Amino acid sequence: MTPLIQLKNLEKSFPTRPSPTWVLRQINLDIQEGEFVTIMGPSGAGKSTLLSILGLYDSAWEGEYWLDGSPVHTLKPKERAVLNRRYVGFVFQRFHLLEDLTVAENLDAPLSYRDHKKSEREAIVADTLDRFGIVGKKDLFPAQLSGGQQQLVAVARAVIAKPKLLLADEPTGNLHTAQGNEIMNLFERLNREGTTIIQVTHSEANAARGNRIIRLRDGWMEKDR
Repeated sequence: MTPLIQLKNLEKSFPTRPSPTWVLRQINLDIQEGEFVTIMGPSGAGKSTLLSILGLYDSAWEGEYWLDGSPVHTLKPKERAVLNRRYVGFVFQRFHLLEDLTVAENLDAPLSYRDHKKSEREAIVADTLDRFGIVGKKDLFPAQLSGGQQQLVAVARAVIAKPKLLLADEPTGNLHTAQGNEIMNLFERLNREGTTIIQVTHSEANAARGNRIIRLRDGWMEKDR
């Protein structure tokens, strides 16, 4: 079976004097569809950088990256953007909701980039609001929600277009324990339903929710188990 993600000798550096500053070194990694993978390591290990590359938000790297058989390393920026919209949902630590849009409008935003009629988008948004238990919040703005509610909306927005790949960067970092558990329970459910998940976290408890841990140190893959 061809992996959903294949990285071959992936590296990233910044030009500094007298020599480059390396952020990632010789990353070789296969991730199968349906896995729930955690990336761990100390601050500055390259975790968020690797996640950004996997999400096709960072194009300044060397090596090979294959996403569902597509050679990302050979694609032009517009082609990468198409691949991002087709495959990737991203959950940020600081939510990144659009403050001037309601919950329903935030959920509609990713659908507006796809070929959906307005009536179809409205139906998908309504179904997602119901699925995530936030129907009563649909007309509220992000500032009117708690941190846990904002992250719940952020996750809903990330998966509303049914991405094959869900990436999460410290998704519970700004939440209370109970709110964090709710988000992790949701991730487990999405994974059982077939979504491939890759999360960055410092929490061993959250890492234990997945089926595999990849550890980075100083840009190198230290351990894959």
